[in-house]
Amino acid sequence: MRRIFYSYAGLALLACALLLFNALTGSLLKNAQLDLTENRLYSLSDGTRQLLAELEEPVELQLFFSSRAARDLPQVRQYARRVQELLERYVTLAGGRLTLELIDPEPFSPQEDEAALLGLQSVPLPMGDSLYLGLAGRNAQGRQAAIPLFALDQEAFLEYELSRLVYSLSRSRQPVVGLLSGLPLEGGFDPAAGQQPPWLVLDQVRQQFALEFLDTGVDEIPPQVDVLWLVHPHTLSQPTLYAIDQFVLRGGRLLAFIDPLSERDTLHELQQALGEGRDSGMPQLLRAWGVELQAGRVLADAGYAMTVSAGEQQRPVRHLAWLDVPAAGLNREDVVSARLERLTLASAGILQPLDAATTRFVPLVQSSELAMPLAAARLNSLTHPGELFAGMEPTGEQYALAARISGPAHSAFADGLEGQLPGLTQAADIQVILVADTDLLADAMWAQVQEFGGQRMPLAWADNASLLLNALDNLSGSQALIGVRTSGQFSRPFELVERIRSGAAERFRDTEQQLQLRLARVEQQIEEVQQTPEAGEKKREQEQLLLQQYRMEQLDVRKALREVRYQQNADIEALGRAVKLFNLLLMPVLLSVGWVLFGLHRRSLRD
Repeated sequence: MRRIFYSYAGLALLACALLLFNALTGSLLKNAQLDLTENRLYSLSDGTRQLLAELEEPVELQLFFSSRAARDLPQVRQYARRVQELLERYVTLAGGRLTLELIDPEPFSPQEDEAALLGLQSVPLPMGDSLYLGLAGRNAQGRQAAIPLFALDQEAFLEYELSRLVYSLSRSRQPVVGLLSGLPLEGGFDPAAGQQPPWLVLDQVRQQFALEFLDTGVDEIPPQVDVLWLVHPHTLSQPTLYAIDQFVLRGGRLLAFIDPLSERDTLHELQQALGEGRDSGMPQLLRAWGVELQAGRVLADAGYAMTVSAGEQQRPVRHLAWLDVPAAGLNREDVVSARLERLTLASAGILQPLDAATTRFVPLVQSSELAMPLAAARLNSLTHPGELFAGMEPTGEQYALAARISGPAHSAFADGLEGQLPGLTQAADIQVILVADTDLLADAMWAQVQEFGGQRMPLAWADNASLLLNALDNLSGSQALIGVRTSGQFSRPFELVERIRSGAAERFRDTEQQLQLRLARVEQQIEEVQQTPEAGEKKREQEQLLLQQYRMEQLDVRKALREVRYQQNADIEALGRAVKLFNLLLMPVLLSVGWVLFGLHRRSLRD
């Protein structure tokens, strides 16, 4: 009896000690954490820590979450809890300059009205409720900003979005973007088209930034400029190039749209008469940054070729040098391109890192594997887009059309510039984003313009303007904000399956590329036959016979492509069958045999 009493007393003392330990650790070690996840999902990056330590102004945050509406949505509740915990961590590290208020907006309540006024987005639920999961912020000057909705599929960028919002509210002024352009972005008179309005991208930029226009002959970048935006910077003088060089080396951020062949350069005929081309590669500066734009080359891509109009009474055709890049060609791990779905480019160039580069080269936009370099001169004399298929031989390589350049770099002017004061010769970390196309900024390449109340309203069908705004937004942040990493995903990939898939893709790559190119050529031949004007009954019968032959060939090629793709997945299907067999048959047999052997072993010990 005494033993039982002591056992119960010991358990009671142990339970009390455990409760006391939890209470003490909960209060004393409230801000301590140990993150053992592979990608450190629950740890803040050094950039965020630096940003919170350097806040210029106090910021008030309000997290709106409809707890009752999400009672039957465990995934949403879990994500909301993660957002709240992350924000609480922000408050702790900000040292009193950041406050957080949690608000549960009930239906038809003043809190719900406040959420709507702050620009937060509600999600309608089947039972008629509205779900809010957004963040609003306000600084001491009354300036407001918000994240309308935390999307579950964008969890990898949660820390960046929170840090960006806090940083934007803590700044005392709007970021200044200095624009130096060789294209008429402000509009003006075009000899071929008459008076032209300003490009729509200018209105988009003005809504978020203070825009300052710079003369193409400037010999010094004003100190108030946070980001220098270059568009088609051709024929720049040495003093201007030196000013750009020094701006980048002293920590200025640069966004440059360069081009091997700018189709929007309306003065090209005059330039060609003067011996000048339509390119804007800035080779001297690019070499110093460890990158080059392939001279005199544009990209032809049979995988991402855009379908364009070939003229009146003609069917649309595919233009190998005009690209419609889908999400598969965009870097999903960089905040500039991660959320984009579609970009359209015309006669884009090819960026590549130099062998001796000290900088890091991260592609943001890439071609498909059905691409190859093409002489830019072919586009000058092009009469029909179908002509580009002649000689099209994909290399199997993916080419970079836009890239982020960062890291240590030297000046392009090692000995300085005559007539200028001695400047910087190197920098520990430059921040440059290069886009090898200028035409993508033109209105016709990304939006349809409608007049509404005397205002020009863009109806975007591509994300070209979003690419520009994302790049400016990212570069205008502090060095700490640019360095904020994206967290990993909670889902873990099957590494063996990925290795099998990569190996199969490598084995069948050449065959698939040849079939893809053959299919593109057959489709082009079908379009050409359909565009040919009819001339008599005999001619029409010949065309129909030829069209039927091409369509039969098209079916054969598609069948061959399906077979190739089936073979690519055959090894993965075999692995899946083996795993199922192991789980359903082999594993139970092994467990049964193990238990029998264990029982026999125990019986032998008793005997």
